[in-house]
Amino acid sequence: MDWQNWPEEPEPTVETTLRFTDITPGERLDKWLTHQLPDRSRTEIQRWIKEGRVRVNGRESKPGYKLEPGDVVEVDIPTPTPYLKVAPEPIPITILYEDEDLLVIDKPAGMVVHPAPGHTSGTLVNALLYHCPDLQGIGGVERPGIVHRLDKDTSGLILVAKNDRTHRELQRQFQERVVEKAYIALVEGELQPPLGRIEAPIGRDKRHRKRMMVTPEGREAITEYKVLRHYPEYTLVEVRPLTGRTHQIRVHFAFIGYPLAGDTVYGRRKQRLKPWLRRHFLHAHRLSFILPRTGERVTFTSPLPRDLEAVLQRLESISG
Repeated sequence: MDWQNWPEEPEPTVETTLRFTDITPGERLDKWLTHQLPDRSRTEIQRWIKEGRVRVNGRESKPGYKLEPGDVVEVDIPTPTPYLKVAPEPIPITILYEDEDLLVIDKPAGMVVHPAPGHTSGTLVNALLYHCPDLQGIGGVERPGIVHRLDKDTSGLILVAKNDRTHRELQRQFQERVVEKAYIALVEGELQPPLGRIEAPIGRDKRHRKRMMVTPEGREAITEYKVLRHYPEYTLVEVRPLTGRTHQIRVHFAFIGYPLAGDTVYGRRKQRLKPWLRRHFLHAHRLSFILPRTGERVTFTSPLPRDLEAVLQRLESISG
């Protein structure tokens, strides 16, 4: 990809209408539009279709409509409405890499990535806006620069874009599985086999809206794992999520009967390791992607934080 020849950014408008004539026959409307608008999620696009913001040949359509030769697709993209003003805050952050386009951050456990109701300050975004004031508005009003996210109690590597072009390119790499992510997790039980692949669609839990669940109505979700070490009643694993669904690793391991240690949402309410483990045991320890400007593949790693390392030492002493 020739970075220098990328088109200039369009001027912002109250509402943008995009018109597509070069479509892919036979593909679902929602899936096809997701590829055309890589900075938008499939869920968001499906909502637009249901709201009548998407028209095929001048008529409202359905998410599952199969495109036909000659179809013309129009999309009215709504202007995001900020529900809060994100303020820069001088919060220390660990930056493993930074150039003119992006940053790689080592996020501590307990830090929320972006502001939301109940978490309007003290987030990674607040810290980033202090470090890089120009991030405001990149990738969305409430989530400036954020390309992907980690749960509050998940520690480790997270990628941040410093301009819109980089944001779109990195999102494309995520969607096309160019980005490789690896996590270290501790799960309950003696996990077998030593190498595995979990394929189970994930969607919102209709009874508990803040939770996710495996459901036939969900989106494709694939997780691969490799056993690193067995402990009495626990297994240490390296996990590679090939898709990026909310709570994917936690939901998938709970689904196969091996919930993450310390996870009181998808696992046991009463945790046996609670005196030593005060969060779910999940750490984003490796991140590999292609630098958009140079085309070079780079890899970053983050060691286990001290609290998780202490848990493993405790299990080592128990196992003798």
